[in-house]
This record gives sequence, C-alpha cells and structure tokens, in this order.
Amino acid sequence: MAARQVSRESVLVMLRAIASTTCRCPAHSHFNGSCTHLSPGERVVPQRTSVTKSKSAEDKEYAIEMAGCSLRYGEGVTNEVGMDFANLGVKKLCVMTDTNLAKLPAVKKAIESLNRSKISFEVYDKVRVEPTDKSFGDAIDFAKRGAFDSYLAIGGGSVIDTCKVANLYASKPDAEFLDYVNAPIGKNLPIMHPLKPFVAVPTTSGTGSETTGIAVFDFEDLKFKTGIVGRPMRPMLGLIDPHHTLTMPERVVVNSGFDVLCHALESFTAIPYNERSPRPANPKDRPTYQGSNPISDIWARQALRILGTYFRRAVYDADDIEARSAMHLASSFAGMGFGNAGVHLCHGLSYAISGNVKTYVCKDYENHHPVVPHGLSVVLTAPAVFKYTYPLCPDRHLEAIQLLGTDTSGVRREDAGLVLSETVKQFMYDLKVDNGLKAIGLRSDDISKLVKGTLPQERVTKLSPRPVVEEDLARLFEESMSVF
Repeated sequence: MAARQVSRESVLVMLRAIASTTCRCPAHSHFNGSCTHLSPGERVVPQRTSVTKSKSAEDKEYAIEMAGCSLRYGEGVTNEVGMDFANLGVKKLCVMTDTNLAKLPAVKKAIESLNRSKISFEVYDKVRVEPTDKSFGDAIDFAKRGAFDSYLAIGGGSVIDTCKVANLYASKPDAEFLDYVNAPIGKNLPIMHPLKPFVAVPTTSGTGSETTGIAVFDFEDLKFKTGIVGRPMRPMLGLIDPHHTLTMPERVVVNSGFDVLCHALESFTAIPYNERSPRPANPKDRPTYQGSNPISDIWARQALRILGTYFRRAVYDADDIEARSAMHLASSFAGMGFGNAGVHLCHGLSYAISGNVKTYVCKDYENHHPVVPHGLSVVLTAPAVFKYTYPLCPDRHLEAIQLLGTDTSGVRREDAGLVLSETVKQFMYDLKVDNGLKAIGLRSDDISKLVKGTLPQERVTKLSPRPVVEEDLARLFEESMSVF
C-alpha cells in the first residue's frame, strides 16, 4: 500500500506552525511557552517548575493508566508458540521476519512448533531493518492479500513494529496510511476497530516492542522518523526466549542495549504524570505516553540495575547466557516502563539523526542500504541531553547514576547532570561506540536539518522535564558532534 504523499509546501507550513506554537493536547500541554530557558552553564534552583502556573489544580492530570501485554519468559518457550495458536483456533497465520533471521534458529524453532501443531501459515521475510513508510506499505499489502486471522513476529523491533502495522491496516482495509500516523504528519486517528491475535518473539534485547503499542518508521520523503501509537497494536503475548540472544552479533548487542538504557533513563526522568495539563475530559483520551509515574518507575529502576550489572558482560561474551538472559528481560522491563511513561529528548532527537543518514553502515548489520541503528542514534545525544535535563529533577538523575552502579557518595545534587553524562559516556567508551554524530557522517552544517526534523516530535519532546526551543535543540546536536 503506497503512502499518500505530503506536499513540500504542506510540510513547510506544518514545521513553521510547530516552531511558533505550543501543543495543548492532553499528552503534551504541560508548558505555556513562558518557561525560562537556561543558557549554557547557567544554574537554576533544582526543582520542577514546568507546570503551567495559570492552570488550577483541577486542570492537572491526577491518574495514570497502566497497559501491558502478557509475557512468558524462559529458555525454550518458543517451542510452545504452535500450541498457543492452536489454542486460539487460528486458520491462517502470517509469520513475519527478515531475510537474515529466516536462516537462524529462532525462526526455525518457531516454524517447527507451528508444524507440530498443524498450523497453516505463510512467511513474509522481507522486513527492512529500520523500516520506512514504503517498507511498511509492502508488508501491509502482503497482509491484505493473505487475509490472515493471526500474526506472529519473530525478530527485533523492526520486525515486531512492521507486524503491528500490517495487522492494523489489514484489519481495516479501507484506511489510508496517514490515518493513524502521529500528528502533525498524519491524522493520528484513534484505533477503534478490532485487530487480529498477535504474538511476538523478540530476538534482540533493545526495543521492548513486544510490550508496547508503538511502531516507529522512517518517513523517507521528510527525512525523519515518526510513528503510529495505539494500545490495540500491542501484542497479546510476548515470548521472551533467551536462547535467541546467543546469536546476536556484538554491535547488535551494543546498540540494542543502549536503546534499553535510554528507554529506562528517559522514562525515569520524564515529566511526572501529575504535572501534565489539562487533564483529558474523557479517560479514553488519556495518552499512551503519560509521564513518569510510580508503576513505570519500578520497571525503569530494575532495568537500570540490570544494565549496570550485565550490559558489558553481555557484549563481550556471547556465551554468557546469564548476562544475555538478564538483558533480554531488561528490554521488556524498560518497555513496560516507557510504554506507559514515554521517552523524551534522546528519542526525539534520534528520529532526525536516522532520517538524515548518508552513507553510514554499521558493522554486524546485514543491510543493503545506509542505516544508523536505532539504539546508536538514540545514545549519541544522551550525554548532552542529561546534562541539559538535570536541573528540573536532580534527585532522579542521582538515583539513575546509583542504579547504574556508580558511587555517588561525593556527588552534589548540582553535579548530577554532569555525572550521569559521564556515566553514560563511560558505557559508550567501554563498548566502543562511534564518537559522536561526526563519526556517522553528520556535520555542523546538518544541524538546521536535524532541528527541523526534531520539531514535529512533540509527542516525545514535550515529555522532557525541561522544555526545549530550536536554539536548545541546535546546541544539543552541536554538543553531540563529538562525545569523547
């Protein structure tokens, strides 16, 4: 299914509107545009001051709504997937994966299980790593032609997200692609129609896509990422099988692990749910991304503890089943957290980085096209981001440092941002991450394009504890040109 084209003039109008206004939808409107923005090096009293002061307490959000999927964890649980679909009484299953994974044990074991349970299925193995609107369209067309009554995704976030979208649009064949794409690019319509049963078998330890109703893609003509968000897209079951992590190459472990790190850090430091305003008039309008909250905090804290203990081990010893199992769980834990709390600046900035890739190809990724892996695009700005956000929640930044295993006994609250930044840098250095945006082919001349690509990402950037304007975004990109 081809995506409806958006004219260049419409995009320019949209970007100007975003730059000059503040979104006031329930998911975003917690700033009134009059917040004080700090210049580099300027100190503030470390307390949250981001609530719109003109709003009464009655206008603020007072509730959180925790949504999640069922998870089944254990070595070898993939062997049960055939019985799961037999128990559902499915007639025709769509199996989605990519060309590389189709040759690996995860897909082989799943297909053996389906055959044992006599499940009729067809395989779509053309999923694109870091999907685009066009690759989504190809998968949607396949799903529509197949008239499937259930779906199975075997792979990383790219595969799971593609399967979510195929299920969404095949279940409503008359929908246009932009109907469910996030505003301001698309119409952001609520998902009101029923979707087919969907099981996910993640093979990487990063996106947590098996736990969320979120699908992210590159909008090629606009040169940035956007997404589709809706709780009905969430898989009904995620099978967390650590065996599949043993075939992950080193760079895939690194980049997916940094996605977990940023999911946990961003959801933990996001604006609190009860500082959003105005409160939705109807609970059905409560957004998926609600801000940091006591339930998501539990998942984020545990994910950070695991990262501090096992991340480095999981990278450099492919046979360390304990470390790789722990990171597999951390991915799901962080997914449960950010899937309800949201992410903020690291992810918001990453979408423009990915969309402006030129020639970069990452080692260990079997791609036939330039691509910056998602976890890499996210972490390259993280040191700059957490130095920027700390003044509004220094205690959260301090706690994150502790959870990652750094001694904070001599760290002052006003130094929390710098120390968290250095902690993230140390992980990046130890795990041999590319040294900043320049290392992946971007230059200072690209910053204006990167800023423009970030402006439409208000769904996530407005969850930052500290608001940003164009000058702030430009400064964060400039600081991220080199990390070490």
